[in-house]
Amino acid sequence: MSDQFSLSRRAALTGAAALPLAAATAGISRAAAPMMGATMAPFQRLKVGEFDVTTLLAGSRAVEGPQNIFGMNVDAETFNAVSAENNLPADKTQFFFTPTVVNTGSELVLFDTGLSGAGTTAALEAAGYTADQVDVVVITHMHGDHIGGMTGEDGTLTYSNARYVTGRVEFDTWAKQDNDNFKAKIQPFADQFTFLEDGGDVASGLTAMAAFGHTPGHMVYMVENGGTQLVLGADFANHYVWSLGYPDWEVKFDMDKAAAAATRRRILDMLAADKTAFVGYHMPWPGVGYVETRDDGFKYAPHSYQLML
Repeated sequence: MSDQFSLSRRAALTGAAALPLAAATAGISRAAAPMMGATMAPFQRLKVGEFDVTTLLAGSRAVEGPQNIFGMNVDAETFNAVSAENNLPADKTQFFFTPTVVNTGSELVLFDTGLSGAGTTAALEAAGYTADQVDVVVITHMHGDHIGGMTGEDGTLTYSNARYVTGRVEFDTWAKQDNDNFKAKIQPFADQFTFLEDGGDVASGLTAMAAFGHTPGHMVYMVENGGTQLVLGADFANHYVWSLGYPDWEVKFDMDKAAAAATRRRILDMLAADKTAFVGYHMPWPGVGYVETRDDGFKYAPHSYQLML
């Protein structure tokens, strides 16, 4: 009883002593913590069997007027309604640019180089790697946001120790066109490339899969090790709602829109049926998710921890 009284008395005295201090400090202005703004971590590392798979945030930007890019073959009322149903603004969207690096244990393989060398190498370094450690660079297709980081501002190769791999159809198609990006970033290094067909291997456990339509020779890649699979999907689908939920909606950057829509459905069907995760180059950061069927389309289910175990 005496102990309880002692504790109660001490608490009362402490509280009483604090009252003058509170009164003295009332009204004092304190410096507010600075506003930091929205931000994201530059990388996320996962496991596919014994492989380390790391997605890299090489850049992100807001773009106005998304229906100028997605759902070009539907009316504005439909586009706005679908956006509202999915808690998306219809007047603006956020783009993400997500190269992926796979460490097989014997080779460090980078898939796509981002918009610029600086953006991708900064994320690569945050993940614990350096550009000179990259053994292989795989180009899924030749759009500027995938080949922009091939070289630095001085025109020299960013990944000088790497061998380079891309699809034969993709390379041959762009080589016949008058494209400044291809001429600056790819053509000077043509003799350093090896070329793959559908089903070709970059390395053991890294297999090319034809996904033509977005570009004439666009490839996705299956990563497989220890009984686990992950598809590096590049640009077969560019938005987690407007492309997955409505795979027949036309996308501005799909060079063959009908072929791209057919490819989208085929790959989404496969991913949903096999319950295989995929990395989407433009999916919401960190770019990894699963596909579920929904009505006539599909639904994106973000990865949580399945590939961390």
